[in-house]
Amino acid sequence: MPVLTPLAGDFHHRLAETPGVSLVLFTGPACGACKRLKQVLREQRALFADVHLFEVDAGRDMALTREFGVFHLPALFLFRDGEYHCALHSEAQPEHLRAAIDAALARPAEEAP
Repeated sequence: MPVLTPLAGDFHHRLAETPGVSLVLFTGPACGACKRLKQVLREQRALFADVHLFEVDAGRDMALTREFGVFHLPALFLFRDGEYHCALHSEAQPEHLRAAIDAALARPAEEAP
């Protein structure tokens, strides 16, 4: 599993080429909740071994942040086989996050923002 692979200008292209499940995390350097979520994802690699994890710095990539309608950090978005699936809402607890991913993937994909 890539751990917090930064995404910049090639966001859509990179996601389109990524097979399986991808989780995109919008973060900011001063965001304490973002740091906590990243720590959980790093420490629980085995629980998320099937998930490609990408990070977007919301302050640096304002166009992408606006495209996804990000107002609060951290913000999570789920993709499967390069296709947008949904915004993901979960506590920063490993089991809760895993359950949210699994529940979201059991539902039909949504329209991309």
